[in-house]
Amino acid sequence: MAQRAVWLISHEPGSPLCGTVRFSRRYPTVEKRAKVFNGASYVPVPEDGPFLKALLFELRLLRDDKDFSESRDSCSHINKTSIYALPIGGEELWPVVAFMKNGMIYACVPLVEQTLSPRPPLISISGISQGFELLFGVQGYLYSGQKNDSELNTKLSQLPDLLLQACPFGTLLDANLQNSLDSINFASVTHPQKQPTWKAGTYKGKPQVSISITEKVKSMQYDKQDIADTWQVTGVVTCKCDLEGSMPNVTISLSLPTNGSPLQDILVHPCVTSLDSAILTSSSIDAADDSAFSGPYKFPLTPPLESFNLCYYTSQVPVPPILGFYQVKEEEVQLKITVNLKLHESVKNSFEFCEARIPFYNRGPVTHVEYKVSFGQLEVFREKSLLIWNIGQKFPKSMEISLSGTVTFGAKSHEKQPFDQICIGGTAYLKLHFRILDYTLTGCYADQHSVQVFASGKPKISTYRKLISSDYYIWNSKAPA
Repeated sequence: MAQRAVWLISHEPGSPLCGTVRFSRRYPTVEKRAKVFNGASYVPVPEDGPFLKALLFELRLLRDDKDFSESRDSCSHINKTSIYALPIGGEELWPVVAFMKNGMIYACVPLVEQTLSPRPPLISISGISQGFELLFGVQGYLYSGQKNDSELNTKLSQLPDLLLQACPFGTLLDANLQNSLDSINFASVTHPQKQPTWKAGTYKGKPQVSISITEKVKSMQYDKQDIADTWQVTGVVTCKCDLEGSMPNVTISLSLPTNGSPLQDILVHPCVTSLDSAILTSSSIDAADDSAFSGPYKFPLTPPLESFNLCYYTSQVPVPPILGFYQVKEEEVQLKITVNLKLHESVKNSFEFCEARIPFYNRGPVTHVEYKVSFGQLEVFREKSLLIWNIGQKFPKSMEISLSGTVTFGAKSHEKQPFDQICIGGTAYLKLHFRILDYTLTGCYADQHSVQVFASGKPKISTYRKLISSDYYIWNSKAPA
């Protein structure tokens, strides 16, 4: 639901054009969406002059307009909905929502998220009802308590700022424009403050800054001399800055402990205004470079209103958080499995959850399982040919756990059993799923005391960290290379 354009037109019968465009607003981002959705039936929104002439013609408001028009005046084109098709440049712009009240014509062009040929039923176009709601909201605001033309002109001058709040990027958020007026200080109308075009409005409320660091660790472990184990950390820093003012300045710093792994391949959000060259040149490609930048990583920025990803990064940590050994031996319809897992001593032993999933592809359903676990619980999903080892929230003091057992399978059923073209024969894997809160594998953290905010009020600063497993595989060491 969005609007491609909005107009306010004063009807002036005595003037040469019989009307004047008092306000217009186009939304280029919505127009691009219309071009994609409408395809070959797309008709661009015209300039104010052609639109004014076409709309006044359709509404029979042009001076001395007495000629019969088939497209407008025939019995088959009786309009009961205030929705029009305007002939412009040999094409028809449809749908156009328009109505007149107190000598002012209110009009908009809703976005239709499908092709226009053949025309879809009006009830299926949600943007039409939103367009009416927006125009009625504007009409109610302009004439609430309005006594003379001077007050009307003042309210018209406030519309650009109001629509930034009430209808940013063409999407209606609040049809009551008075709510938007209450959150805007219009003293800036006489002394305007520079506002970036990408910022739809300004924040009003308690200042606060929230910083969240999420790291994902990937790993492929084989326990083979001829195949090297691999692992990598990728991170994203997400921020939400609720600060008053159109252009507040913030500096966010990320730090590492003494033994932390340097951040590399850093990509930053466009709102970051400047950056140390050492941050940009730290790359994981140059493995021979031992002069990687270890921070602190400072990001001066002018934040947008919404939540945004401040930066992305990678890192090469010395060891994966959990080392694993997985071995499968096949004996007729049975598989003997052995699993050993070890939590590295440097990793925080406090999980939100931790489990190992052991799937068996290209086989029949699991009919029988005999097993022994040193820690945690094992669940058997027979029809899915899947074992889930629920490790829980902590490893034991030894940091090592094991699972061994025998799995028996029934006859194959190609319709229901899981199939995988890679896991043929002895090729099998165990996949780890875990999450650790208030922890990052690199040690990266946001120092609350180093966050600098140049805006009114003292903001509340909140920081969060978490480590999540992603594509964390331990492959059968007995499988062929």
